[in-house]
Amino acid sequence: MTSLKVYHYAKCSTCRNAIKWLQNEGRELELIPINEQPPSKSEMLDLIARSGLDSKKFFNVSGEVYKSLGLKDKLADLGEEERAELLASNGMLIKRPVVTDGESVTVGFKPELYAQSWSQKEEQA
Repeated sequence: MTSLKVYHYAKCSTCRNAIKWLQNEGRELELIPINEQPPSKSEMLDLIARSGLDSKKFFNVSGEVYKSLGLKDKLADLGEEERAELLASNGMLIKRPVVTDGESVTVGFKPELYAQSWSQKEEQA
Protein backbone atom coordinates (compact mmCIF):
# COMPACT_ATOMS: atom_id res chain seq x y z
CA MET A 1 0.00 0.00 0.00
CA THR A 2 1.24 3.42 -0.92
CA SER A 3 1.85 5.94 1.79
CA LEU A 4 0.29 9.36 1.30
CA LYS A 5 2.16 12.66 1.43
CA VAL A 6 0.11 15.15 3.40
CA TYR A 7 1.15 18.79 3.22
CA HIS A 8 -0.51 20.25 6.31
CA TYR A 9 -0.40 23.00 8.91
CA ALA A 10 -0.52 21.75 12.50
CA LYS A 11 -2.71 24.62 13.74
CA CYS A 12 -5.30 24.08 10.99
CA SER A 13 -8.43 22.24 12.17
CA THR A 14 -9.26 21.21 8.59
CA CYS A 15 -5.85 19.55 8.32
CA ARG A 16 -6.31 17.78 11.66
CA ASN A 17 -9.72 16.49 10.55
CA ALA A 18 -8.29 15.26 7.24
CA ILE A 19 -5.39 13.49 8.95
CA LYS A 20 -7.75 11.86 11.44
CA TRP A 21 -9.99 10.69 8.55
CA LEU A 22 -7.00 9.20 6.71
CA GLN A 23 -5.68 7.51 9.86
CA ASN A 24 -9.13 6.03 10.50
CA GLU A 25 -8.87 4.50 7.02
CA GLY A 26 -5.60 2.90 8.07
CA ARG A 27 -3.56 4.99 5.64
CA GLU A 28 0.19 5.36 6.17
CA LEU A 29 0.97 9.08 6.17
CA GLU A 30 4.06 11.14 5.54
CA LEU A 31 3.21 14.44 7.23
CA ILE A 32 4.96 17.48 5.77
CA PRO A 33 4.59 20.86 7.52
CA ILE A 34 3.53 23.11 4.64
CA ASN A 35 4.70 26.29 6.35
CA GLU A 36 8.22 24.90 6.90
CA GLN A 37 8.59 22.74 3.79
CA PRO A 38 6.31 23.99 1.01
CA PRO A 39 6.47 22.04 -2.25
CA SER A 40 9.03 23.40 -4.73
CA LYS A 41 7.90 25.13 -7.92
CA SER A 42 8.37 21.93 -9.94
CA GLU A 43 6.51 19.91 -7.28
CA MET A 44 3.68 22.47 -7.37
CA LEU A 45 3.44 22.20 -11.16
CA ASP A 46 3.30 18.40 -10.83
CA LEU A 47 0.65 18.52 -8.07
CA ILE A 48 -1.46 20.94 -10.11
CA ALA A 49 -1.20 18.77 -13.23
CA ARG A 50 -2.06 15.56 -11.38
CA SER A 51 -4.99 17.14 -9.54
CA GLY A 52 -6.82 18.10 -12.73
CA LEU A 53 -7.72 21.38 -10.99
CA ASP A 54 -7.09 24.95 -12.06
CA SER A 55 -4.01 26.28 -10.26
CA LYS A 56 -6.23 28.97 -8.69
CA LYS A 57 -7.82 26.19 -6.60
CA PHE A 58 -4.49 25.71 -4.80
CA PHE A 59 -4.56 29.19 -3.25
CA ASN A 60 -5.70 29.68 0.32
CA VAL A 61 -8.01 32.60 -0.53
CA SER A 62 -9.05 33.13 3.09
CA GLY A 63 -5.47 33.35 4.36
CA GLU A 64 -3.73 36.49 5.59
CA VAL A 65 -0.82 36.17 3.14
CA TYR A 66 -3.18 35.93 0.16
CA LYS A 67 -5.05 39.01 1.31
CA SER A 68 -1.95 41.04 2.22
CA LEU A 69 -0.45 40.42 -1.25
CA GLY A 70 -3.70 41.50 -2.92
CA LEU A 71 -3.77 38.30 -4.99
CA LYS A 72 -7.51 38.42 -5.57
CA ASP A 73 -6.94 41.04 -8.25
CA LYS A 74 -3.57 39.74 -9.52
CA LEU A 75 -4.09 35.98 -9.90
CA ALA A 76 -5.97 36.12 -13.21
CA ASP A 77 -3.01 37.88 -14.85
CA LEU A 78 -0.46 35.29 -13.77
CA GLY A 79 0.52 32.24 -15.81
CA GLU A 80 0.82 28.69 -14.43
CA GLU A 81 4.59 29.01 -13.87
CA GLU A 82 4.19 32.28 -11.96
CA ARG A 83 1.39 30.87 -9.84
CA ALA A 84 3.42 27.76 -9.01
CA GLU A 85 6.41 29.93 -8.09
CA LEU A 86 4.22 32.07 -5.85
CA LEU A 87 2.74 29.01 -4.11
CA ALA A 88 6.21 27.50 -3.60
CA SER A 89 7.48 30.77 -2.11
CA ASN A 90 5.15 30.62 0.91
CA GLY A 91 3.38 27.49 2.17
CA MET A 92 0.73 29.64 3.86
CA LEU A 93 -0.53 30.61 0.38
CA ILE A 94 -1.45 26.99 -0.34
CA LYS A 95 -4.94 25.68 0.41
CA ARG A 96 -4.51 22.76 2.72
CA PRO A 97 -4.18 19.97 3.22
CA VAL A 98 -2.71 18.79 -0.07
CA VAL A 99 -2.67 14.99 -0.22
CA THR A 100 -0.96 12.88 -2.88
CA ASP A 101 0.06 9.29 -3.50
CA GLY A 102 2.23 10.33 -6.45
CA GLU A 103 -0.63 9.75 -8.90
CA SER A 104 -3.73 11.46 -7.50
CA VAL A 105 -3.94 14.77 -5.66
CA THR A 106 -6.64 16.32 -3.47
CA VAL A 107 -6.73 19.86 -2.10
CA GLY A 108 -8.68 20.78 1.02
CA PHE A 109 -10.82 18.31 2.95
CA LYS A 110 -14.24 17.07 1.94
CA PRO A 111 -15.10 13.64 3.39
CA GLU A 112 -17.00 12.58 0.25
CA LEU A 113 -14.01 13.43 -1.97
CA TYR A 114 -11.66 11.61 0.39
CA ALA A 115 -13.95 8.57 0.33
CA GLN A 116 -13.63 8.50 -3.47
CA SER A 117 -9.89 9.20 -3.55
CA TRP A 118 -8.35 7.71 -0.42
CA SER A 119 -10.68 5.03 0.95
CA GLN A 120 -8.81 1.76 1.39
CA LYS A 121 -11.93 -0.32 1.18
CA GLU A 122 -11.88 -0.09 -2.63
CA GLU A 123 -8.20 -1.09 -2.78
CA GLN A 124 -8.89 -4.21 -0.73
CA ALA A 125 -11.96 -5.22 -2.74
